[in-house]
Amino acid sequence: MYIRRSALLLIRKRTGADVILMITQQIRMAHKEARSSSFMEGDMIKAVQAVVGLGLLCLGATQAVVAATDISKLPRVKQELVVPPNVPVHDQVSKGPKIVEVRMETTEKLVEVAPGAKVWGLTFNGSIPGPLIVVNEGDYVELTLVNPKTSTLAHNVDFHAATGALGGAGLTLVQPGEEVVLRWKAIKPGVFVYHCAPGGTMIPFHVISGMSGAVMVLPKGGLKDAKGKPYTYDRAYYIGEQDFYLPKDDKGNFKTYGSPAEGMADMLEVAKGLIPTHVVFNGAVGAITGDNALKAKVGEKVLFIHSQANRPSYPHLIGGHGDLYWVGGSFSDIPLTSQETWFVPAGSAVAAAYEFKQPGLYVYLSHNLIEAVLLGAAAHMNVEGKWDDDLMTQVKAPKSFDAKAAMDH
Repeated sequence: MYIRRSALLLIRKRTGADVILMITQQIRMAHKEARSSSFMEGDMIKAVQAVVGLGLLCLGATQAVVAATDISKLPRVKQELVVPPNVPVHDQVSKGPKIVEVRMETTEKLVEVAPGAKVWGLTFNGSIPGPLIVVNEGDYVELTLVNPKTSTLAHNVDFHAATGALGGAGLTLVQPGEEVVLRWKAIKPGVFVYHCAPGGTMIPFHVISGMSGAVMVLPKGGLKDAKGKPYTYDRAYYIGEQDFYLPKDDKGNFKTYGSPAEGMADMLEVAKGLIPTHVVFNGAVGAITGDNALKAKVGEKVLFIHSQANRPSYPHLIGGHGDLYWVGGSFSDIPLTSQETWFVPAGSAVAAAYEFKQPGLYVYLSHNLIEAVLLGAAAHMNVEGKWDDDLMTQVKAPKSFDAKAAMDH
């Protein structure tokens, strides 16, 4: 009740700076109460979420509101989101502004990251990463975010592609059993991260538990190559890189917890060391290998969207290159060409494209090889087609040799 009355007081009387100060004081009081023996872990989580949620509401209440543009006559399109690495059906060139309706449901579920290693995944639509949303510059994204009654935590969305209200996080906080609708205009062409950001330590906890995804905002006229000419791709894949910090027991085995909150303190303690136990593509070691490997054909141009919400990464395609690489994920800038390895800053998504010229198995990985080989940050790609001996040929097959003769030579 104290928190609620303070929030109402803020809405009526306080400025933005006062709001921030009051929220800080409220969090400190909640933390102080948490230390008392009568204040349980679940109560602490609810208290902090209430403070942050009401604080975000108060911040919004202190802002002047400018009337939105009348978009009632714009066409509405319902985008069917799909599980990564697949991407939804979309237009590479805009046919005019539209309202793109998307629906995401928060799901808390036990996920096997690797054999013998499970974590409570906090997810959008049940996948790690969450689904890729694809729109064109000038479109409106209308999100319905649903937090089912079965959830144990509050959730929201911070869209790095959006403008204002903490990327929408200040307007989308939903408790279990609630849903919210947010609309924002896509005015920055590029690829961007989105992630859950309920406030305080809940932000890193949700992110390292898998609650992030990406948005691709294509320029109105489509992509351009380094010479300014139109560039179209034949396929697109979304790879979401995820770092996990799984606690171990006294015997060195990974712990499994009964709920997200039960393992939160232990996981954050491991995370403080900044050394992940797993770094994986699309939720688990080997998730994009074997039967689940990416596919392409010789001559096809493939666009790779790669996101990392928490740490930097260094994607590299063994056997191929980045014909085009949009630095920082910005489609407004001229892409770099002929890149051997490209860079994903922490909290970002980037895009790179390559036209496959040879068939066979390719490995797409983070070229921090410790993370790729030992921790799981690698994917496979099978490419069909005819081999070109002019690009590569085996001049002499491996065979034994006379060591003495070789030394004399």
